[in-house]
Amino acid sequence: MTKHTEYIAGLKSAIPVIFGFIPVGIAYALMARQAGFDICETCLMSITVFAGASQMMAVGMYAQGAGILAIILATFLLNLRHFIMSTCVMNKMQDAPKPAKIASAFGVTDESFAIFTTEKEHSSLAYFLGLVTVTYLSWNLGTLIGAVTSDFLPEIVTASFGIALYAMFIGLISPGLHGNKRLCLLVLLTAVCNTLLYLVIPQSWALIISALVCAAAGVFFVDLGGEDDNR
Repeated sequence: MTKHTEYIAGLKSAIPVIFGFIPVGIAYALMARQAGFDICETCLMSITVFAGASQMMAVGMYAQGAGILAIILATFLLNLRHFIMSTCVMNKMQDAPKPAKIASAFGVTDESFAIFTTEKEHSSLAYFLGLVTVTYLSWNLGTLIGAVTSDFLPEIVTASFGIALYAMFIGLISPGLHGNKRLCLLVLLTAVCNTLLYLVIPQSWALIISALVCAAAGVFFVDLGGEDDNR
C-alpha cells in the first residue's frame, strides 16, 4: 500500500474515537475553566500535552491548591504506562526513521495504542499518523468547545462534568481487573490508603504516596495475566 492509502486507513480506523474524545475534551475544558484557566490556557494545554487523564488530574489538583511538584509527580506516575505503550508502537513500525518514531510518540494515547497494536494489516508510520490526526484534532476540538461554552452553560451542567475524571480513570483500569482478584484487591487497597492518608496530609501527596506504596506492594502479589484466580 502507498503511504497515502495507509494514512487514509488510519483516519478511518480512528473515527469511533471521536465519539469519546470530544465529550471528554469538553469535560476537561470545563474543569480547567472552573479551576481558573482562561480559554487560551485551557486550549494550549491540550495542544501541547495531549493526555486527557493527566490534564484532568492536573487541573483538578491545581484547583485544590496542590503545588507544582506534586502535580508533576502525580502526572508522571499516571503516565508511566506510556513508556511501555510507546515502545510497543515504535517496535511495530520498524521501517520508520528513528526521528519520525520519536516525534510520533507524542501521539501515543491509550486509544491510538490499542488500535495500532491490535491492527493486523497495518503497521506503518503513515497509518499511525492517520490515527493521531483524528485523535489529536477531536481532543482539541472538544477542548475548544468546552472552553468557549463554559461561560454559557448552567452551573449544574458544568458541575456534573466533574464525574468525567473518575469515569476516565475507571475506564483505564477496569479492563485489567476482569478475572484478576488480586489486582482488584490492589485497587481497593490503594483507594483505602489514599483515603486514610488524606485525613492527615494534603490530598495531592496522599495520592502520590498511596500510588507508590501500593504499586510497590503489588509487584509481589499481583499477576497481571490474571492466572492467580485460576489456582
